[in-house]
Formats: sequence, structure tokens, C-alpha cells
Amino acid sequence: MLLKSKFKVKSVGMLVAFMFYAVVGIICSVILVMDFRLIHIGIIGILSLTTAYGLFKSRIWTLWVVVALFFTAITFSTYTFYSVFKENLLLDISMITFFILTWYFTIYIAVKRKTFES
Repeated sequence: MLLKSKFKVKSVGMLVAFMFYAVVGIICSVILVMDFRLIHIGIIGILSLTTAYGLFKSRIWTLWVVVALFFTAITFSTYTFYSVFKENLLLDISMITFFILTWYFTIYIAVKRKTFES
């Protein structure tokens, strides 16, 4: 609970969602810096960091960014999983995990959308 009070977040679930989007944003930004041809990963990183900021500050527009990120991330993870299936086990596992967590946190934020209205 110390981390929850330090960030002044209303619920632990929102804190975990904030941390998920912040970590994904940082990882995608690092990948973009390593190779600028991967601009699509950079877009996911920018949207993830924007979502993390919106969750942290409880902005009303956060739900719309989450929806845009949802379609982008699901398309990316599905395509990447399909194109490298059985070639790279670590990438397969990470894309499946990213796919599942994206679904979970999108549904969680959609259910808790009343938090952003106050």
C-alpha cells in the first residue's frame, strides 16, 4: 500500500494498469531508439506513455487513448505472433502475454471509466 499512497492513485488496479502502460511505453521507446525503421513500435510506445500519463492524472480522455491503443496493440501482437510463430519462442511468449494483458487492462479501464469522470 505504500506504493499506492506514494503515487496517490485511487485503486491498486489503476496503479497496476499505469505500470503496465508505462513499462510497455518505455520498452517500445527503447526499441525505436535502437532502430528508427520500427516506427510502428514507436507509435505504440507514444500511445502507451500517453495512456500511463492519463491514468496517473485521471484524465477523462484516457479511455479514448486506451481504445486507440487497444486496436493498434492487438493488430501488432497478432501479426508479429503469426509471422514468427515457432521461430522465436521468447518473442512468441512475449506477444501472447502482451495480447492478453492488453485485453485485460482495456476491459478493466472500460469498466472503471467512472473513475475518470470525477
